[in-house]
Amino acid sequence: MRLFLASGNRHKQKEVQEILKDYEVLIPKDLGIDFDPVETGESFYENSLIKARALWDLVHETVIADDSGICVEALNNAPGIYSARYAGPSYMKGYHDGHKITQEEQNICLIKQLNDTESENRNCFYVCSMVLLFNPQKFFIAQETFEGKLIKDINEQAGSGGFGYDPIVYLPEYKKTVAQLSADEKNKISHRGKALRQIATILNSIS
Repeated sequence: MRLFLASGNRHKQKEVQEILKDYEVLIPKDLGIDFDPVETGESFYENSLIKARALWDLVHETVIADDSGICVEALNNAPGIYSARYAGPSYMKGYHDGHKITQEEQNICLIKQLNDTESENRNCFYVCSMVLLFNPQKFFIAQETFEGKLIKDINEQAGSGGFGYDPIVYLPEYKKTVAQLSADEKNKISHRGKALRQIATILNSIS
């Protein structure tokens, strides 16, 4: 059975495929489909459902969609759903013209913004809201979190695994950043890994 992942991100595709080993996980570009839905939701769940329904309209097959991001406690849980568009404190929801800065620049901006608050609270957490959609009226949702701490200095970033903000999120219990974890380690404890296992349980109970 094949599943469509509502994403253009090959890293996400790889993470999903590693857990859903019994399924063929495709992303739109694998079939030459142009896919870039406008995410107008006000929560991770709303955005994931928007993406799932948009892709189902194109493929009419089972779809998995997720919306995820990082939340920093001292920044009132920002950037949250705007994590991919975040461009510093003046552009928390991204630039008005849609231009995105590089991930390296995002990491630098986020560390600097937290340091400028002079808060001692460096706690942060990832959120992943995942939708398994069989058709627009039949779907399941799993939402999970993954806790860590932002490093204090951008020069402390480490690791070549993972993607996104992973090099700047430190896990005290592992004495590593998320980007320093092996794929197996990350899949066991990450927000996306935990949500995916719930989705896998649902898939296996239905198929």
